[in-house]
This record gives sequence, structure tokens and C-alpha cells, in this order.
Amino acid sequence: MMALDQCIPSTSERQEAERAMHLTHRWALRSLNARTESLQALFGIVQGACFHDLRKASAAFLTEHPFDGFAIGGLAVGETREQREEFTEATAALLPRGLPRYLMGVGTPLDILEAVHRGVDMFDCILPTALAQRGVAFTSIGKLQLRRGVYKLSQDALDPACGCATCRDYSRAYLHHLIKADELLGWQLIATHNLTFYHSLMAQIREAVLTGGFLELYRSKRESLAGSDEENPVQTQRRRRRKVRATRLGDYEVQISPLGYGNVRQISSGEVMHSVSDPAEEAERLYIEQSRLFEKLLVEKDKPLVIWDVGLGAASNAMAAVRCFEESFFGMPREPRPVHLISFERDLDPLRLALLHPERFKHLRHGAPHDVLKAGSWNHSSGLLSWKLLSGDFLDLFKTAPGPDLIFYDPFSFKTDSALWSPAVFSAIYKHCERAGALTELYTYSASTAVRAALLAGGFFVARGVGTGVKEETTIAFTRDEIAQQHPGLLRKDWLEKWLRSGAKIPVSVVPEERPGFEARILGHRQFSFALAE
Repeated sequence: MMALDQCIPSTSERQEAERAMHLTHRWALRSLNARTESLQALFGIVQGACFHDLRKASAAFLTEHPFDGFAIGGLAVGETREQREEFTEATAALLPRGLPRYLMGVGTPLDILEAVHRGVDMFDCILPTALAQRGVAFTSIGKLQLRRGVYKLSQDALDPACGCATCRDYSRAYLHHLIKADELLGWQLIATHNLTFYHSLMAQIREAVLTGGFLELYRSKRESLAGSDEENPVQTQRRRRRKVRATRLGDYEVQISPLGYGNVRQISSGEVMHSVSDPAEEAERLYIEQSRLFEKLLVEKDKPLVIWDVGLGAASNAMAAVRCFEESFFGMPREPRPVHLISFERDLDPLRLALLHPERFKHLRHGAPHDVLKAGSWNHSSGLLSWKLLSGDFLDLFKTAPGPDLIFYDPFSFKTDSALWSPAVFSAIYKHCERAGALTELYTYSASTAVRAALLAGGFFVARGVGTGVKEETTIAFTRDEIAQQHPGLLRKDWLEKWLRSGAKIPVSVVPEERPGFEARILGHRQFSFALAE
């Protein structure tokens, strides 16, 4: 929602500009007072025409009040391009870094690129459709005027770099004919392309900002977006070859699933990370939803929530936690609980490789994994979330970490990380949590009888977890019976009876002379004292 403002020509005299600014401020306060309980965001609008002191005064007044974002108004209404860029940059610099900045009524693709470079986040404009009615198309090789006779016999696609329906199915000659004949279909087809082009440009800008490559994109796009067929009516630029990115790194390679998302495969073992499910979707269901992380973030506690991410891999689980935190931070009326996210990983090549292919690993379209890989840590701008990487052998590192509230236990596979699935390791984790006084919940993708038995022998209480992909069940473990007993999937007498009959009830890491003691620990576990009493 936009507060009302008085938008006068940007070339107005100072007295008129100041009067309009004060009227806008009064309306802004009235808008806030009338807001009541609306959950819609409400933006204030900075006015002041082309006077730096008025812009500064307007921004100072509005930012003292609880708006959810701020618009830069009063531009693109008469001033030169140079003046618009000057006052856009000056005004954006006066607005809070943590709230969106919206430049009203702008503009061409080049205008948008220049405004983002100067600190703007949001835009609106009628140009993509209004100019389409006049036969104007914005393309990767510049602006084209389809009314021009040069296109009368051209069988080229409107934009060779675009895959929209217009560019795929119609030639420039046909679009030229429709526009010259004043057929409505002509400008509708061009509008379809223009809107696709604008959305594609914004998507590229977002990705470049998140990955730290915006300056490179800005430099590469300025020339092409400024181009026009009026300057070069016959020649067109050849489509640039895409830079070939590595699909292999060390012992790993990228695979593309039939549904388009990426997987990482270890070449030596043949094992594939998240072989049957989208990694981001599996992380959301198995670790985020099942642990009720969003709810835990909104519990008022001074103690930070500690999350262990065991097996960083391509960072799908860690980024799911980051996304959940950001949703709780920006979508709720109060701040979430502080979070310490700790990732353990001994081989960072899977993450390095996945970061080369953000189009396949969409969860990595964020600045955080780049910083973690480069510096070993990342902090959210709020100061409420810290993400730290402990690189090396988990068995050597976990005792140095604070006691976890949640463990996302996701070693690559039993085949490649068999040591991490032994009763001795689970016992060491359990004792570390107990010493730290943590009420720990552990979530893992495995539902094997041997893994559940190893967890029980380590001291954990164990329950069935939700299914993901082709897995009918996963596994949850708890350090305390007071939280375990509340879980409907807690393993009880029926599981114990099946375990006693199972031919794979003892993990292979348990040597023969230790097996009687291992079995005794399962049968004597407090979890089954409840079950046997039933």
C-alpha cells in the first residue's frame, strides 16, 4: 500500500516543491493512523523534486515513522536522465538499508539497471506494454522499432536470446505486418515478449546481487540495453556463447534429474546425493517441517537455538534453515530467537561444484553459501543468525561445538561414511548433548533397523519420521524421554519384537564379542520399559 503523495513536475520551483512535500508528509501520517490491523506493507513516499535539501528533509521525516518500505517519488516527471540518476542515488542513500526502496514510474531496462546500481530494489512502469502498442520491443541486442521497413522480410526471431512464445513462434516480418496493419495481436505478442524480457532481466539482477556479481552484470549489460536499431538498422549482434562451466570437480560431478534440478554424484562410489528427490524439497520436509523449526524460532528464549548440520554437502539442509529463519524474521511482528547454525564437512568440493550451477541448485541463489565457503562463516544482517563451517572430520570436531537443540544428521551415505553410523559415534554424540544439558532432537533420512538400533544403543529415544521421496519412513531421535514420549511415532513393543526376529538387527560395526552387550542395551532401554509394561 502506498501512502498518498502530491507528485508535481520535478522541474517545479522550490516553493511549490516544498509545499507539496509537506502535504505528502501530512498524508503519510494520516495513512499510518488509518492503517489499523492491516498486514499489507505500507510505504511512505519521499518527495522534494530536484532539491537535495528537500529530499534529505523528506527522507529524515518519513524514516522516523514505522513504514515497511520507502518509495522515491517525484522523478521521471520532467527531469533529465542525468538528474534522475543523481537524485535516485542521493535519495536511496538516505533510506534504511534493511527496508525495500521503490522507484516509482521507472522505467526502461537501462533505467532499471542504473537504478539498481544506485541502491533501488523495486520498480513499476507501463513501458513494456505501452511501447508494445507502438511496435517497440526491448531485446538483448537493444530496442527494436518493428514498424520500420527493415523488418518487412526478416525471418529472424524477435530476440535470438529469448525463449518466450513470441520469439519462438513468430518472425520479425510477421510482427512488422501486424503492427503496420494495426492488428491488436501485434502489440499483444510484443507485450508478451517485453514482459518476459523485463522479468528475465530482474531475475538476472537478483541472482547477480545474491552471488556478488552485480558489478560485472552491470558493466556487461549497459551497452546492450542502451542499443537501438535506429543507430544500427541492419546489423545485429551475434549471440554470445555461454561460458562453459565445469561439471566435474575432484571426485564429484553434477547430474541433472529429469525434473531439471541438480544432483551431486561421487564418481568413485557411484553414490548420488538426494538421488530421487529435489534436495531443497527433501530438506524442507525432512528437516524443517518435521522439526517444526519455524515454531521453535518464535519461542521467546534468551538462549540461542543451536543447529548442527552434519554433512554440509551442497548446503541444501543449511540453506533450508537459513530460508526458514529469514521467513520468520521478515514475516512476523517480532524478531525470532537467535540461531547458531554449525555445519560439519570434510570435503567442500560438492558445494564448490554446485555453486557453479545456480540454475540447477536454486537453493544456492543466496550470498550466504559463498561467504561460508570463502571465509568459513556468514552472519545475517540482523545479527540474529550466525552460520559457521567446521571443516574436517566430524568425529574430531563435534566435541568443540556447543550442545545442539537440533541435529540434521545427513552424512553422504552408509557406503561412504560408515563410521558415522556406529553405536559408538551415536553414544559419543548423546553424551556430549547430555553434558551440555541440551534437549536434543536428531533427524536423519535413514530408516534402517541397524541405524535405529545403533541410536538406541547410544542412549537415544527413537521414533519413526515422515517419508520423503521413495522413503516410506525416516528416523527421529531424542535425548530425553519427556519429549520422546509425546511423539506418536515412538518405537514401541511391535518394533522391538520385529527387531528381535531380524537378521540385520546388529550393526556391522559391532564385533561378535560385543553383540550380547549391544543386545542387552536395547532390551534394557528405558524406551522399551514403557513398551513392555503395556
